Amino acid sequence: MTFKSSWLQGMQLGVERLGERFAAGIDVSSQAVRLIVVSQRSRASAALRIEYLTSVPLAAGAMAGTEIADRHAVARALRDAFSALPRVCSTHALRCAMALPASATLTTTIPLTRLAALSGCAEDCGHELAELEPAVMSEVERIAGLERHALAVDWFLDEAPSSIRSVTIAATARQHLEARIECAATAGISLTAIDGEPHAALRAMRYAASHDLDPHEPYVAIWIGADGVYGWRIADDSIVGEIRYPAPEHSDLADALRDLADGPALDCALLSGEVDLLDGVGFSLADMADVLGCTVLPFECAALGGLARSLTDPLLHEPSGAVAFGLALRGVLE
Repeated sequence: MTFKSSWLQGMQLGVERLGERFAAGIDVSSQAVRLIVVSQRSRASAALRIEYLTSVPLAAGAMAGTEIADRHAVARALRDAFSALPRVCSTHALRCAMALPASATLTTTIPLTRLAALSGCAEDCGHELAELEPAVMSEVERIAGLERHALAVDWFLDEAPSSIRSVTIAATARQHLEARIECAATAGISLTAIDGEPHAALRAMRYAASHDLDPHEPYVAIWIGADGVYGWRIADDSIVGEIRYPAPEHSDLADALRDLADGPALDCALLSGEVDLLDGVGFSLADMADVLGCTVLPFECAALGGLARSLTDPLLHEPSGAVAFGLALRGVLE
């Protein structure tokens, strides 16, 4: 998800050279650090190029769930990932984005009228939207159960056409954010943005769909992470339904997927993330295709941009590369 004000908005952005943007996506998972660097000339029709990608294993015990247990180990893996960066990348300003685990973030949407009433601000306060901030922070404190000084919060007014205007809020415990900033800084990396894992993966899959699928046919995008399965039903480039599993409303994964399949026949399903985790719940790609009633296509970034040089890293074809690719994509498209 893209926020109008980054958690890291105060950090200095690099300046593009020769009209070309370079961006890096950094995915710190429980087992590895994945890095993907892409570039694009600064015009809407310019082709995307994959400049570099690599995956560096993390030492055992470096991560403990969503917590970075050994910051020095993570910093070392980050240094190793960037150590072989091609000269063309290292000589350009890199927009570097890192992901936060889904379970470490809270995202909610609240009607603008409700926040406006709490703040005493008119709904169409326009440039005075900052007046909503106290109401936003109060809502986040209530939902997260933490005091505002312990939270890092982003929010924006949703501009999508709708009869009910709303505000989207994202929050995380400040400790998660600070741990990642510290690890990156120790490795000599300046972060320009932090995003949630599912939103980064979704951005990557929607980009893939824009290249490979009929724009008028509905499809689903599914991301599998360490804390569960996230799915979105997309029609006419809009999200019309979403699921998360495990969740109280779903008895099993098949039940959750049936919710996504409910409606007009799907063109296909795009699948990304830690696909091997399906084995732990006794589910296969064939089972997924059967429940959804459509073909399931694993995500791979190899077909989404020209290769700047001969790249052979397996991450080119692994569905687990979606988060890093989606983070890098954010850097060149915004």
